[in-house]
Order: sequence, then C-alpha cells, then structure tokens
Amino acid sequence: MRFRIAQPLLVISLAAFAALAGCVVSAPPPRVVYAPPPPPPPPPPPAAAVTVATPAIDAEVQASEPPPALPEYEQPPCPEDGWLWTPGYWAWNGGYYWIPGTWVAPPRVGVLWTPGYWGFVGGVYLFHAGYWGPHIGFYGGVNYGFGYGGVGFVGGAWRGGVFAYNTAVVNVNVNVVHNTYVNNTVINNTTVNRTSFNGGPGGVAAQPTPAERTAMQEPHVPPTPAQRQHFTEAVKNPALSAKANGGHPAIAATARPASFSGPGVVAAHGAPGHPAAVTPAPSRGPAAGGGAAPGARPGAAAVNPAAGKSTAPPATQHAQTGHPAGQPAAHPAAPPAAHPAAPKPAAKAPAPKPKPAGAKHEGERN
Repeated sequence: MRFRIAQPLLVISLAAFAALAGCVVSAPPPRVVYAPPPPPPPPPPPAAAVTVATPAIDAEVQASEPPPALPEYEQPPCPEDGWLWTPGYWAWNGGYYWIPGTWVAPPRVGVLWTPGYWGFVGGVYLFHAGYWGPHIGFYGGVNYGFGYGGVGFVGGAWRGGVFAYNTAVVNVNVNVVHNTYVNNTVINNTTVNRTSFNGGPGGVAAQPTPAERTAMQEPHVPPTPAQRQHFTEAVKNPALSAKANGGHPAIAATARPASFSGPGVVAAHGAPGHPAAVTPAPSRGPAAGGGAAPGARPGAAAVNPAAGKSTAPPATQHAQTGHPAGQPAAHPAAPPAAHPAAPKPAAKAPAPKPKPAGAKHEGERN
C-alpha cells in the first residue's frame, strides 16, 4: 500500500523537478557583430608617374625674341681620337645664353650629332633639341661652320667602326688623331651669314630635304651626360649671357665639355675681357673652304664654285697676342750696354798725289 502511494508521489516529484529545471534560464551567448575587413592600402605610384624635371637641353623651349647672331670663333683642336664636334648655339634661360661649341665622345660607334636649332613657329621662336643618330637630320639650314654648313656634315665619316676626320674642314692634331683624310672638293658657303634661326623675319629660309626627313624618323640617342653637364655649367655662367657679352662670348668654344678655363678655351672675335685663350693648332693637312663662313678655320682657303679657284681669306688675329696670323710678335729692343762704346777715330783723308812738273792746276788757263 505504501508502495502504491509512494510511486505516484515519486512521479509527481519527478515531474515537478522537471518543470522547475525547465524554468531555469541559461545566460544568452555573447552577441557577435560582423564587421567587414578594412580595405587594403593603396599601391605605391608607378615609377612612370613620378615627375622629373627635364633639362632644357632635351626640351622644346620657346622665346618671344629671335636669338642673336652666331659669334665668330676658331675651332680648338680635337683632344681625343674618336671625339666628335658639337657646334655652339644660343640657349634660352630667361634670356639667351651661349653654349660653347665643344668636342665630345659619342654615345656609341656609328652615330653622328645633329645640332639643335631655333625655328620661328606660330609667332614664337621654338628650339628643337639636337640628337645623335646614324644620319644627320634637319637643323634649320643654319650654318654653324666646321662641317655643318646648313645641310648634312662634311667634317668626317665613320669608316669600319673608326671615325675619320676631314682635315680640310675640322681642326685636328695629327699627333693625337691618326685617322684623317683631306677632301678639297667640299664647297662651303662663302657668304658671311651668321643667322642662328630658321624661318620668320630675317631667318634662314630652308626646308628639310627628303633625306633629312628620313633621318628625323630614325631612332635617336639623347645628349650624353657630358653634354648635359656642359649645358648646365654654361647657363650658370653669367659671362655667357648675351646681355653681358653683347653676342661676343669670352668662352666661345672649348676642347673638352664643361671645361671653361685653361688650355683649349677659345674666345669669340671681339670678346671683351676674354681670359687667356689658346690658338688652335692647325692640322698638317691642306686647308680648304669655309674662310668666310661663321666658325671657319683660320688660314683656310675659300673655294669659289664658279671659278673653281681658291682664295686665301684675310689674316686673322692671334687669340693671345693680337698679332696677325703668320707674323711673329714684335720683340723689344735690346737694352743699352752698361758702358757706351768709345767712338772710333775719324778716318784720315788720303793725301793728294803730287802732280808732275809742267802740269796745269785746276782753274789755270792756257
């Protein structure tokens, strides 16, 4: 009996316990909030996007006024075998500055230098930068001299990987440069024309030839680091400003790039207060052509295309002493002796010869 009563009670107790257990509320799990990951950092700018100032020697620079006339000067001798001549020109840096002509090492074998030039375009003067290439392109028809007579270059040529110099046009010392030749058939412009720009009022009226147009489309090599340094040093020199030198720079040409003092520096004709300049050593080959052209070699003969004859140009002035070329400088008179020499006794007149007896004296009459 007791078992029967206890069994229902047990069931009731278990039910009550289960009910109470179901009433226990467990703590809720922590709330998780989803957040998207941060965006990745932006990539660094590519190297091509970095702006680098380009030197003016490579850029097309424009000016509102024409460049001055090309100064007249002699070419210094080539200092190294294989170096090529780059003519001087006027550059713009808030005003015109003269960039002296100089000899430079080419960037590689087989290339030639096409000089830069100023051209009148759209009412302004635009500078077209020079470049290295397998052929000479258009340089405005400007007569820079020393083989650059306005079209092409006749100062030398590459022969079998070696540059040969035409000693009739360029100044070389045969003790330094051994691969030379003489081309006396080259006809240089004998008209005195020092115009330094193409087109516009007073400019050179020249257009590119078909060969020059082809050369302009060929792969080009920019100026070498030595040429860049030469340009940078020139525009920092106030004496090379056209306003300071009046178009006659004291440093018109140099034998080596960026070397503006010492041996190898040549002043322009009429340069005021120029430093000691050296006279270029003439080559031992015969000279011909270019006597009256800007930058013509001293002592060279100008070829007359009509007559087929060459005439020697007037003597040029020596860059150091100011004496005419080909004439030695006057030597000072020898100083007087410490003791004057004693005067020599006067020579005695010969005694008259005795006349024979009976001879008549002068003035006597018969």
